[in-house]
Amino acid sequence: MKTTTKLRMTLVLVTLACTVPTFASPVTPVTTTAITTAPSDDAKAEILLKRLEEIKEMDKSNLSRAEKKALRREVKEIKATMKSSSNGIYLSIGAIIIIVLILILIL
Repeated sequence: MKTTTKLRMTLVLVTLACTVPTFASPVTPVTTTAITTAPSDDAKAEILLKRLEEIKEMDKSNLSRAEKKALRREVKEIKATMKSSSNGIYLSIGAIIIIVLILILIL
């Protein structure tokens, strides 16, 4: 056997060894608390978005310096809370490159 074939087979075996136990874990039923918290998070997000739109549409030329500073601070806080409440999956560039390289090696 060539070394590239052995390397590919080893990579496939390691991948299978890592993924099979994760599929074997038992499925837990969804509780009612998870269902009730999701709409409240959406409602909070809608309220924050509406407030951001209100601030954007506001005529800021009549406001004093302190009021403008308070509005900027409020916008920063709203954006920070929205960013922290998002449950997205973030991949770094290095992780994406490694995934692509593994896919190239497998295929």
